[in-house]
Amino acid sequence: MSESNIWITSTKSPFFSTVSFVVVFLVVLFVNTFSSKLSLSSFVHRNSSSYHLVLPRSKTNYSTPIIEDNFPCIEPIQLHSNLGKFTRNRTSNKVDIDHHIELLNSINLNGSEFEFRVKEFLSQNECMAQFFMIWISPACLFKRRAFLAMESVFNSHPRGCLVILSKSMDTQNGSQILKPIVDHGYKVLAVEPNLTFLFKDTPAETWLNAIKTGLIDPGKISLVQNLSNLMRLAVLYKYGGVYIDTDFIVLRNFSNLRNAIGAQGIDEFGNWTRLNNAVLVFDKNHELVYKFMEEFANNFNGNIWGFNGPYLVSRVVEKEGNNYSEIKLRILPPRVVYPVNWIDVASYFEKPRNVTHLKWMDEEVLELNREAYGVHLWNKKSGKLIIEVGSILYRLISSHCIICQLHERSEND
Repeated sequence: MSESNIWITSTKSPFFSTVSFVVVFLVVLFVNTFSSKLSLSSFVHRNSSSYHLVLPRSKTNYSTPIIEDNFPCIEPIQLHSNLGKFTRNRTSNKVDIDHHIELLNSINLNGSEFEFRVKEFLSQNECMAQFFMIWISPACLFKRRAFLAMESVFNSHPRGCLVILSKSMDTQNGSQILKPIVDHGYKVLAVEPNLTFLFKDTPAETWLNAIKTGLIDPGKISLVQNLSNLMRLAVLYKYGGVYIDTDFIVLRNFSNLRNAIGAQGIDEFGNWTRLNNAVLVFDKNHELVYKFMEEFANNFNGNIWGFNGPYLVSRVVEKEGNNYSEIKLRILPPRVVYPVNWIDVASYFEKPRNVTHLKWMDEEVLELNREAYGVHLWNKKSGKLIIEVGSILYRLISSHCIICQLHERSEND
């Protein structure tokens, strides 16, 4: 062995021994620190699309099963279609329109069977409150946020009932996803809607027939999304109760709300500037809900986002004037239903940056719990955001979920 090789060998060993010792020491230090901050029950695991509530193995885990029930795992609003290329050829239009309607409409239940399942569920369970949600995506996409929204309903309404209108969730896969909440004794039914029955004897029936026959231009906006706007109106008109989006976290009991809709924005004088349809509370056969459906059918526009949703309810209520008591309507201020503006929603996902920020967050959490019926997460804007540990949403969700057990709370929580 050459002298130079002897020198390298003799100096390499102590150097790497030192490095190894430092690495081992840092690993041990990290493990000890990390372990001390973990509760024995669970921890939060974050990914690129949302955060995960990782439950202890001894608890029920509601991770999505493998069974996919032949539904492609892709958002319906992302499916390629020719709906934006409306032509005079009604046959080609009809094929594409029928395909989108089939994504939501039942092929297994006729109208009588759909009605029987819903009425039986609501009557047998002695529901103290009737909630409705709509899930238009595949069951594989019913993940943590949607599940937490569902949990928040029962946290505030333990004797309430929830009906999820969904073709994909009324499957073996959907049943497995909902099983943990059902096993805890809460009343939830996923049922594929029969649109013919749901829309029957309402203005929605005329619109559905016209769109099926190609008499109405479905426009560039997802037809599935617009069908969801119409379905929520129809189900409230048929049964009455509360409709909420699957990205709405309920914070308070809704029992003192009746025939109410939330304002998304107000002007400097406190007058509402826009209403929103993410939360609707109405009696069965309410005249205003019927007028909402009339507006949908008579002035449908599939090319402007929100035209058949938030803008629609705003137009109709504005036409009715300010005599809300006459039309049996209560308009809730933004701070009560939409306390977080979609422009600012990202800040509610962030952990505290400094002491001043933390103080503001403490005050905001207290005020939200005291005044708001819930928080709309605006998934269209926040769907890819991570709910960071210690953030406003993290703290709200940790106190309004049922099955989940979040990271051990700090003294400030």
